[in-house]
Amino acid sequence: MYFTDRGIEELQHRRGDEEVTLGWLADQLQHFVDLNPEFEVPVERLATWLARLDDEDDE
Repeated sequence: MYFTDRGIEELQHRRGDEEVTLGWLADQLQHFVDLNPEFEVPVERLATWLARLDDEDDE
């Protein structure tokens, strides 16, 4: 188990029944980066990965 799995598990446990839009998620990620600029690169990589999940060219 990776250290980050605990955060993912907490998210799933605490908010797993909620439905959100991708716009809401993007706003939350931007807010997080505004508060924690040292995480800009990994958040941008995650956002790009999520945005391109269905792109056949990236596989």
